[in-house]
Amino acid sequence: MSRTSDDSGSERSESSERKGTANRGFAAMDREKQRRIASEGGRAAHRQGVAHEWSRDEAREAGRKGGQIVSQNREHMSEIGRKGGQSSGQRRQKTNGDTSEE
Repeated sequence: MSRTSDDSGSERSESSERKGTANRGFAAMDREKQRRIASEGGRAAHRQGVAHEWSRDEAREAGRKGGQIVSQNREHMSEIGRKGGQSSGQRRQKTNGDTSEE
């Protein structure tokens, strides 16, 4: 591997120059490793007593707010309904033995 020096006079390898930040950090790790690290962070926070624990009221309020936001997106709700209808229709066909499509 050859080395190059930039304007500041510091040397770096050409391969790292080409890669940029694509292969660095948490986002570049495989999903399983990310999950393992993230779950350790959560456990550590609970051990130290600094993790937020939701009360029933807080959880209810957060769910209500999230539901309001999602339901304001009519296209998203339409897509959810369409998928539900397709799924329901497929189940109905399987249980009735119906192979024809409407």
